This record gives sequence, C-alpha cells and structure tokens, in this order.
Amino acid sequence: MILADLDEVMAIERTSFRHPWSSRFFLEELQVACARSVLAEINGKIIGYVLFWLLPEEVDIHNIAVHTEFRRQGIGHVLLQQVAEQARSRNSSRITLEVRVSNLPAQKLYKSMGFVSKGLRKGYYSDDGEDALMMALELDT
Repeated sequence: MILADLDEVMAIERTSFRHPWSSRFFLEELQVACARSVLAEINGKIIGYVLFWLLPEEVDIHNIAVHTEFRRQGIGHVLLQQVAEQARSRNSSRITLEVRVSNLPAQKLYKSMGFVSKGLRKGYYSDDGEDALMMALELDT
C-alpha cells in the first residue's frame, strides 16, 4: 500500500466499519518499520487489504477489509493466506489479531483459517468500549 492507494482503501474502510480508521492513522501505520500490507485488486481496482506487523516471533494483524461488492468470494481468505505465507517465510510461530465480539462474519472467516480464541480483552475498542476476542493461528515452521 502506498499513498496513492489511500483513497480507494479509505472508501472500503468507511463502508466496512462502524468506527473506521482515519486516513491519518493509515499513514502513521505505514511509517512503522515492521508494518506490511497486502492489497487485493481486480483490473487495477483495490477490492481488499490487510495491514499487519512482522514482529520477531509472530505476525500481528491490525486491519483487514474487503469491499462490500466482493465479500463472500474468498478475498479475505486469500489475504490471510498471503499473511500466513509471509509469516512462514520468516519462521514466525503464530499470527495474532483482535476482532470485535460482535463481528461474527470475521470470526467465522478466522476460524475457517484455523484461528482459535485465546481470550477476551474487555473494553478493547476505545471508540465504543466493545470487547475484543483475541485469536491466534499457530504456524508449523
């Protein structure tokens, strides 16, 4: 993801989340040395993205979304597979993420990929105080 992609990414972000990230937050995220991103595109149009950090022992997913017109077509699955490939290539032992307890479609996707619940973070989301489910995918290295 580069600055030129931000308008398309923000359009997906705003339609995907009740409390979307700001463009400033995306720009700050992209400046972090360990931050990486993967874009899904069709005919040059961005239809999905994932942002994650490559940490020494694991990968932490920070944000993933797919354009509403392209959901339930396997795009999220492919984005997560790309993250897993990068994690495995670095011999990371796991991929972690937090997901809103109310976001059942995302939880279903993560579980289908092998993620399991590792606990609950009470009041994790500062925008509305919703709890987050911590999930992890243990990787074969």
